[in-house]
Amino acid sequence: MFTRSELEIKTIAELRNLCRRYGLKPTGNGGYKTSWIVTLMAFPQIALAQLRQGRGLKSPGFSVIQFLEGVVDEMNEFTY
Repeated sequence: MFTRSELEIKTIAELRNLCRRYGLKPTGNGGYKTSWIVTLMAFPQIALAQLRQGRGLKSPGFSVIQFLEGVVDEMNEFTY
C-alpha cells in the first residue's frame, strides 16, 4: 500500500477517496487526517488475516485460473 509519509502528504479528501475505494471507514473523527491514515495503515494486515481465516478476499480457484488461461490464449500474447 503506502508508507506513512506518503499518506501524510495527502489531503483529507484524497485519504477519504482511498478509503472509499476499499470500503473503509475512518478510525475516530473523519475530520482528522490521522483517523484516515490509521485505517489505511492497518488495512493490509487486516486483509491478510481475513484471507488466512477464509474470510474477505479469497485466492482464485482452479476453474478461475483455467478461465484466465483461456482468455490469455484467445488474446494470443501475454501481458507483462
